[in-house]
Amino acid sequence: MAPSDFPPSAVRGVVGEVAGMLKEKKETISVVETAAGGIISASLLATPGASQFYKGGLTASTKAPPPKALSDIRPSSQLYTLESRIAFAGWTQDSIKAYRGPTPDIVAGLAEHVRSTLGSTYTVCESGTAGPTGGQTRNRQPGYCALAVSCDKGTFTREIDTGLGGGRQANMIRFAEEALRFVGEVVRGEAKL
Repeated sequence: MAPSDFPPSAVRGVVGEVAGMLKEKKETISVVETAAGGIISASLLATPGASQFYKGGLTASTKAPPPKALSDIRPSSQLYTLESRIAFAGWTQDSIKAYRGPTPDIVAGLAEHVRSTLGSTYTVCESGTAGPTGGQTRNRQPGYCALAVSCDKGTFTREIDTGLGGGRQANMIRFAEEALRFVGEVVRGEAKL
């Protein structure tokens, strides 16, 4: 991949806008992502001056083992199991038993917990179904994504459907793009609780 190929072209403009606003306001962001697989964090980190505004990130999903210790968490650490959400994202065994896929309530809770833990001005969280396969309910269909942005004004949530079907990579990029657009709306004061 050539350096000009990253961030993905669909994300490049919005990540530059968000990074610029955060630097100008001297504010910070942390990230929790699942189906975007680290694209949000990596795009922010690819921006010159990222250390001024990026506090850290977690990639949380349902497949691989978590880090062995809290000290192992670095920006975009892989928290890739439901169990790792207990260790690092404030979940309980009851949370795992009740889990039925991504929802606005789940992403709001994750965003609030990580914002509190990392002390960032904003935390964006996305959780969705990238595809190519999914489930029967709306939130398990490829292209569905729940978004949250937590800040001192509250936690804003939104649900999207990309309309891209089971195109996994296209959905991942769209989830990252929409999450960053949502951050921009919150930072500019345009989002509604």
